[in-house]
Amino acid sequence: MTLNAPTQVVWLIALIIGGIGILSYLIHIPNISPYAFPLLAIGFIILVIATVYKKV
Repeated sequence: MTLNAPTQVVWLIALIIGGIGILSYLIHIPNISPYAFPLLAIGFIILVIATVYKKV
């Protein structure tokens, strides 16, 4: 299996989603804080998928 670098857009999207997850865990954000862990997990999953699959 060869790994590929994710595109910059995908990396930024995953970073923003993961960052919101971490921030909502540390600081109470109404309607987002209950989903802190799923947001962080989604950010990491996006990075893994972008790394495993080849760019089109």
